[in-house]
Amino acid sequence: MTGASPTSSRPRRPSPAVIRRRRLVVGLIAVLAIALAAVLTTIAVRAFSGGDPKAAAAGTTATPTPTSTPLTPAQQLLTTAADPATACAVSFSGEGITQPPMLQTEGVLYTGLPIPEKAGAVFAGWYPTPEAAQAQVQTDRVNGSQLTACTDHERTLYAAWTTPEQNVATAAKIPILMYHQFTTKPGGEDNWLRNNYVYIEDFKAQMDYIASSKFYLPTWDELNAFIDGKLFLPQHSLIITDDDADPTWLQLAVPVVTERKLLTTSFVITGERKDGSPSPYVLQRSHTNDMHRAGDNGKGRMVNLSADEVAADLEESAKVLGVKEVIAYPYGHYNATAEEGVTKAGFLLARTIEYGYVKIGTNKLELPVIRINYGDTVQGLKDNIG
Repeated sequence: MTGASPTSSRPRRPSPAVIRRRRLVVGLIAVLAIALAAVLTTIAVRAFSGGDPKAAAAGTTATPTPTSTPLTPAQQLLTTAADPATACAVSFSGEGITQPPMLQTEGVLYTGLPIPEKAGAVFAGWYPTPEAAQAQVQTDRVNGSQLTACTDHERTLYAAWTTPEQNVATAAKIPILMYHQFTTKPGGEDNWLRNNYVYIEDFKAQMDYIASSKFYLPTWDELNAFIDGKLFLPQHSLIITDDDADPTWLQLAVPVVTERKLLTTSFVITGERKDGSPSPYVLQRSHTNDMHRAGDNGKGRMVNLSADEVAADLEESAKVLGVKEVIAYPYGHYNATAEEGVTKAGFLLARTIEYGYVKIGTNKLELPVIRINYGDTVQGLKDNIG
């Protein structure tokens, strides 16, 4: 029998050299696989961690840092408020308006609202909405006769404008009412100042008429701009004043104007009274510091002193009141020297006791008044102010 030997069908065993080469290839493949896995793992961790090496090392996911929203000018202003709880940032909007926001105090009268200017136009006041500014309804107008009110410490006011022609055509005549003392006696007081004492029930009736008729109550800076023809005031406007800050004014009349929320100016002799305002609705302005007494010629000291002496007295008064704006001449006495002193002290306006109305172009240092005397009724007031 012929054929291959029994050992001829077995596979040949690789040589030691081949075995070594195979092992080397397998080892290299394993090392490369491990390295690739490490690289892929690092990339994945960094992707989830936002590229934070510390988070990648810890194997955790970092929270992305949020981008902060920039503060508006009003919000930036609020951060500077001395009392954030009552602060209100009032912004201004409308055609031609560039005024930055300003801080006001909630529950306190608006102070120093801007009176902007625009070529070919006359400013007609601030309103709570664009629609109200367009309609210019007098009772919607916002000014310093009202307490500041805001929502979340912010508010925007919108400008209204009119034409110079319309401003002149309206021909507004602004009465400044002048009161002195008050009495609870229907028959009045029996002394040489009897005419000064208005019966308090007559005063209440007069203030009721003003409040119910919705008169516009301008501030003194508004009156100043009105005289210059830079601000429109409605015909239905007036200013209420009291001279001397007499105890009867403080005790009897102040509660009346406060209850009716009527802006009033009390002309204070600051050498005699240094207390703050008795009401949120009462502005205290200068009746001089120490010139409400007779001079050498029997007339008020204001027409007996030099312009520099008048200015020095008014400077003292301004220190007490914290404002330079308007004065009332004591006894109504004034002359060119007194007017020079008023101007030197930095006051813009001065009120006389002469009968009349403030109009565009009125002399700012000779403002006329409507004097209210004992016996004047609400009908008399209507006859004078409409």
